[in-house]
Amino acid sequence: MTHLLAAALLALLATPAFVSSAFADDIDCVSTTFRIMGANDKVCVSGFDDTEVGGVTCYIAQARTGGVSGTFGLAEDPSRFSLSCIQTGPVTADLTKLKAREKVYSEKTSIFFKHTKLYRIVDAKRKTLIYVAISDKIIDGSPFNAVASVPVTPWGGH
Repeated sequence: MTHLLAAALLALLATPAFVSSAFADDIDCVSTTFRIMGANDKVCVSGFDDTEVGGVTCYIAQARTGGVSGTFGLAEDPSRFSLSCIQTGPVTADLTKLKAREKVYSEKTSIFFKHTKLYRIVDAKRKTLIYVAISDKIIDGSPFNAVASVPVTPWGGH
């Protein structure tokens, strides 16, 4: 039994802290701080398509902590990010049938209990989709946030 518990703990510690939603693509990272030991601190950009709303793509840039603890997925990333969402084609969803607010992206940013989450909010009156990125943590979240809006407009000749 203790071997099983030790194996489970080792698997948990070996899991990287940066587990993105399945539909997010890591595009590139830029180093921000040189570290003698372990990976550098960096800002990484991920892109994803809103699976419920065809024709919308979002990009989120997040700070990632390096060093020895970051290399092994044990560091807690700062709650700093930026967000940009664009209409990349005809929007295929009916805004009146979407949930008023829905989580569309989540990324683990520490080994325990902290995530960056992205919510889609529908502003039906203005025919706009609003995306809000936040950081949450079980004990205390963060006031840092980012917002992007996508006005739903006709695409091409459609």
